[in-house]
Amino acid sequence: MNRKTVFLPALLLFCFVDVTAQKVNSFSLKQTIEYAILNSPEVKNALLDIQIQKQSNREITAIALPQLNGSVTSNHFFDIPVTTLPDFISPSVYNVLVNNGVVDGSGRPIVFPANGFGSVPARFGTSWNMSGGIDVAQILFDGQVFVGLKARSTVMNLASQSAEVTKEQIKANVYKLYYQLVVGNKQATSIDANIERFEKLLADTREIYKNGFVEKLDVDKVEVQLNNLKTEKEKISYQLQMGNSALKFLINIPQQDQLVLTDTLNEAAIKSLVVSDSLQFSNRKEYMQITTALKLSKFNIKRYQLSKIPTIAAFASYSKNAQRNEFDFLGKGSWFSTSLVGVKIAVPIFDGNARNARIQKAKFEYEKTKNIKERLEQAIAMETSNATLKLNSGLVTLQNQESNVQLAEKVYKVTKMKYEQGLGSNMEIYNAQTELKVAQNNYYGSLYDVIIAKVDYLKAIGKLP
Repeated sequence: MNRKTVFLPALLLFCFVDVTAQKVNSFSLKQTIEYAILNSPEVKNALLDIQIQKQSNREITAIALPQLNGSVTSNHFFDIPVTTLPDFISPSVYNVLVNNGVVDGSGRPIVFPANGFGSVPARFGTSWNMSGGIDVAQILFDGQVFVGLKARSTVMNLASQSAEVTKEQIKANVYKLYYQLVVGNKQATSIDANIERFEKLLADTREIYKNGFVEKLDVDKVEVQLNNLKTEKEKISYQLQMGNSALKFLINIPQQDQLVLTDTLNEAAIKSLVVSDSLQFSNRKEYMQITTALKLSKFNIKRYQLSKIPTIAAFASYSKNAQRNEFDFLGKGSWFSTSLVGVKIAVPIFDGNARNARIQKAKFEYEKTKNIKERLEQAIAMETSNATLKLNSGLVTLQNQESNVQLAEKVYKVTKMKYEQGLGSNMEIYNAQTELKVAQNNYYGSLYDVIIAKVDYLKAIGKLP
């Protein structure tokens, strides 16, 4: 069997698997944003931070709830501990002997030893001991815990606002990349039209050359321009592929999948955009985030201030224990109970001024957050002002560039008509086409600038849809 006939089916199977593994995603701008918010790792992590904070809040809540612990302990003594006790037996015996006048072997009366009676060793307990019990503790008053409980909702707000800020950043980036690709596709379409014009012009010029009315140099000039247009098309095609790849990365689509953009530009709506919204700091998610952080800084100061006052806690304990010389705690034998309840008041007296240091540190952090908030207000005002200026300027430039394109198209049509009638030169139509291409490139550049300015403006005033 021919080796090629064996290899070909395997190659076809590989190609089939590779093609079917690709997924085609046809997205509008809205769908792209929704997909990015659902699948972007940055947004996923921001949402996980919310879940993490929920569990942290549960930990804070748990501190204020009763704490119940049980324990079972079993000990075996290979050698029972020895305790020395004062000799309490000898004094009694000597007392009887002395009181009855008993004498020793030398005939002298027995008296108490001058150095006392010393001590005797004694073993107490059994070889096996076991105990089991339950302990309960409940905080009755702790200023720091109560502040933590009160701050739970504020902390959750901060986590949620952080997620919203991340979503807003992803959304703005999607807007810019999506429209960059849409404008790029329109520009590529214009280049295709220019290539088509020059291909016809080249064909016409060759025919005229055959008839001896133009030089070979004229044909070469048109061909050079046509090759330049084709090179420009390849360059734009490469840039579009890179942009498409960047957008897939941003919204977390696998690079091997296809991403097809279904939205087109509404140029009339862009040109008629009116800048009229007033600035409201509260519309910016970053501003709401720093406002919440400022509120949390106040909670932090209060928490450390309350650490100076006493804390009160109640506790209770119940246990049973047994002693055996053999490991037989389930058989006969007594179990002895112990139970107690109590209240503990802890009064902070002196800790080397650590509490005061923490309070001052929290106050400094609060002042820093206030400064950040003030700076953010200035930054938002500057962003809004610059974005407004850029957008208004961009709209004026776009109108001018649109007029230039219309004029360039008119000049090209008239020049082409004169050339076809033998009234114009090859150089004139060459220059007219070049001017048209420049005007088109300037127009699409201005169109993209206006779109970016619009996105920046809406983001600055906190109204990016």
